[in-house]
Amino acid sequence: SIKAMTETLQEGAMDDPAAARDFLARIEQEVDGLHRLVEELLELSRLESDRANVVLAPTDPAQLIAGAVHRLAAMADRAKVSLTIDVPPDLPPVMADAERMGHVLVNLIHNAIKFTPPGGRIVARAAAEAEQVRLSVADSGVGIAPEALPRIFERFYKGDQARAGGGTGLGLAIAKHTVQLHGGSIWAESD
Repeated sequence: SIKAMTETLQEGAMDDPAAARDFLARIEQEVDGLHRLVEELLELSRLESDRANVVLAPTDPAQLIAGAVHRLAAMADRAKVSLTIDVPPDLPPVMADAERMGHVLVNLIHNAIKFTPPGGRIVARAAAEAEQVRLSVADSGVGIAPEALPRIFERFYKGDQARAGGGTGLGLAIAKHTVQLHGGSIWAESD
């Protein structure tokens, strides 16, 4: 599409300022999408080959969740979904790379927003369980088909092409490898 828009501009659309602005804006969107794809492929490659630079430090799980929710609050408002936090006050710190785990939570919440219809609910939670802390994102969205559940953490897999949106299909694969690099596990459940 970038090539087609560039050719159209070269063939005379540059002489129409409104059309030229529109084409340039669309080219910029396409370039941003390609940039995101390359960055996500590089990140997944680093994670899969154990070359990712992970800096573990004592991290407050409540701050991880609050940061991710804060980043996506405006998006949730635009989508007309409720985005809340459910975290007890006495959680112990966890050893984590806060930036990487923050990205995991942002990815999960972003997906929840994308697939929850207006009026729906999303809750980001943390809870102490034995020697671990479980971070979770629950939503009242469209759900995931049972046959798709085992595959959603595969790279490029999109369970429902009709609702897949404009993502790269790499976010959940990156989340899986990041969580595993922290010694944790990640899964999805759906009705």
